[in-house]
Amino acid sequence: MIDKAPHGVSASDIEAAVRESLTPLLLEVQDDSHLHAGHAGAREGRHFTVRVVSGRFNGLSRVARHRLVYDALQNLIPRGIHALAIEARAPGEN
Repeated sequence: MIDKAPHGVSASDIEAAVRESLTPLLLEVQDDSHLHAGHAGAREGRHFTVRVVSGRFNGLSRVARHRLVYDALQNLIPRGIHALAIEARAPGEN
């Protein structure tokens, strides 16, 4: 996994922001940028997958959960996140 990004955003930056905002029980941040090398969007920023389990997601729709993750990352997105895949679950969900 490549952690430091040339565009200024790393997996650890994303992890810190999500931890601070959502107090997750489980959090995995994966830099998928190497899978997208050579495509036009790769020049605009990095590609990440975020898997998060948080009690903050209880009773929320998938869209509302994703909004909470995007809210947590609002300061990082302009610094170089081109694509973000989100798996957001409440505790006990598969």
